[in-house]
Amino acid sequence: MDMPIPNAAILDRKARIVAELRRVLPADAVIEDGVELRAYECDALSAYRCPPLAAILPRNTAEVAAALKVCHAEGVPVVPRGAGTSLAGGALPTADSVILGIARMNAVLEVSYPDRYIRVEAGRTNLSVTGAVEEEGFFYAPDPSSQLACAIAGNIAMNSGGAHCLKYGVTTNNLLGVTMVLMDGTVLEIGGPWSDAAGLDLLGLVCGSEGQLGVVTEATLRILPKPEGALPVLIGFDSSEVAGACVSDIIKAGVLPVAIEFMDGPCIKACEAFAKAGYPDCEALLIVEVEGAEAEIRHQLGLITDIARRHNPVELREAADADQAKRIWLGRKSAFGAMGQINDYMCLDGTIPVSSLPMVLRRIGELSRDYGLDVANVFHAGDGNMHPLILYNANTPGEQEKCEALGADILRLCVEAGGCLTGEHGVGIEKRDLMEVQYGPADLEAQLRVKDVFDPQWLLNPAKVFPLHVTASRRAG
Repeated sequence: MDMPIPNAAILDRKARIVAELRRVLPADAVIEDGVELRAYECDALSAYRCPPLAAILPRNTAEVAAALKVCHAEGVPVVPRGAGTSLAGGALPTADSVILGIARMNAVLEVSYPDRYIRVEAGRTNLSVTGAVEEEGFFYAPDPSSQLACAIAGNIAMNSGGAHCLKYGVTTNNLLGVTMVLMDGTVLEIGGPWSDAAGLDLLGLVCGSEGQLGVVTEATLRILPKPEGALPVLIGFDSSEVAGACVSDIIKAGVLPVAIEFMDGPCIKACEAFAKAGYPDCEALLIVEVEGAEAEIRHQLGLITDIARRHNPVELREAADADQAKRIWLGRKSAFGAMGQINDYMCLDGTIPVSSLPMVLRRIGELSRDYGLDVANVFHAGDGNMHPLILYNANTPGEQEKCEALGADILRLCVEAGGCLTGEHGVGIEKRDLMEVQYGPADLEAQLRVKDVFDPQWLLNPAKVFPLHVTASRRAG
């Protein structure tokens, strides 16, 4: 994976840059020791590592602004970092960059139950947002699999979703406003605790911008009342293609479950061995959850099970109580950890039209056989957000490169099917060189001009998202 050659002039000025950062930040907020910096040399895409020039851990918006002013004046690239759970290399530093971590900024600033919003510092973890309001009967809807650890800042950067995004939408559908600091230290307030802010939809630009436009320090989020009840049904099939067809038919029927999750045979076996969730021995599994009042739940489940039976499931199991419901979800929530126990893997993130699921699953199987690498599939089937896991041995020479080539072909397939390169993991460095598969020169130029406006010197996360040869002149200027 190519990265820009570090700027020797910046490396030579490290002592001065660190001294300037120490001048505007508390002593414990600046990290320069080489051993300590190893904690910041990669994110969850751990195949690529590079210690940064320094790392800073500000505690509030004012400290973020002061630090960015220093880096702006010194011409130092800055890589924003939430919790480091990015699977696309979004927080991978270069040797001449400063990591700006917002993990210390995790307070709840304001809650309004009548107006249904919460305002938090952006380093707060996803799950703890719900934890702050659940005693009052509310929750925050986006629930990525890493929700125990991932930060709201990262969720905003990558427009994260999760299992329940089919009904409630992804981060952009639940984000009301942000406080964001530009590279020159300017603090912007965008949006706010209302449904539709006046003026240009800058919030729509910020959400999903991967830390390229500014550093989000605070976020106003929509909270929702908890539903009266929820119930999952587990449906097993003897074919991934048949399971995909069942998902398509559920969506076509106009039923709106809160979640439809898919797991294929290799993933089912690994999750069962790991979590002992009681999954059946089959080739594909759907977890479909509905919610609402008891009568509404029964009506929706009736429609879903009728559709499922047309596809001859090998098992159809409704949760009888809260404990059974928890066990049905246990395996799915454990999927990535379970797969990690049996092999090295690369987790992809492409999105396709739901109607294309059977074809895409078939083609992924064919590509898997062509490359000689197993692929396990676990994903948010309801909105077509696929997460193929390519299994390989990182200790075997050439296998990582073969894995990456297979991943690129799968992502090309997603685009060919009418989908896109990413649903919630972002582009980062992982998909950076595939952007020209999805976008033509004019489309890319339009996106680059947006960054020109917010970050004219191209100092914020400059080596991400766009192919390096496309951005070379801007990063050099």
